[in-house]
Amino acid sequence: MIRHLKNKAKSALARFVRDETANATVEFAILFPAFITILLSSVELGMYTVRHTMLERGLDMAVRDVRLGTGTMTDDQAGHDELKAAICGYAGLIPDCENNLKLEMIPLDLRAAVAFPNDFDCVDRSELLNPVRTFINGLENELMLLQACVQFDPIFPTTGMGSDFTVDGSGMASMYAASAFVQEPL
Repeated sequence: MIRHLKNKAKSALARFVRDETANATVEFAILFPAFITILLSSVELGMYTVRHTMLERGLDMAVRDVRLGTGTMTDDQAGHDELKAAICGYAGLIPDCENNLKLEMIPLDLRAAVAFPNDFDCVDRSELLNPVRTFINGLENELMLLQACVQFDPIFPTTGMGSDFTVDGSGMASMYAASAFVQEPL
């Protein structure tokens, strides 16, 4: 009797496995949104990584010019504009870089242990006026901290990683980079 029930269960299981009359609607409905979310998040992460890498590259190359004295800055506002143009020129892949980049350069004391300020200031397109926050050209042998913030539109702002970005009033996300340097004496 038990052997007969085992054979019947095996044959029923074999019939169930071989049966191809069902459809994959349930599996598709469950798995398709997850796959699309992963796909869109990977595209968003890839573009964010490329933009951030180019921002870091542009900032490092512009700071190198300043540090070595090839990018001499005359006064604060002209220096700010020159440095912004240099960063955007080196970065390349940041959309509308001149309008979306905001710089802050502050002197730091080498002899006093202070933490780098981590309150980055970004352009907010929903505000009418965005003045330069702090931009002080350093003296020879003075430690300077240059902070850059660039804003960008997420590619997929409502899906996956794009919905996790913190956005401002105009719907733009921010990315940050910082560099410290000591300007060489002439």
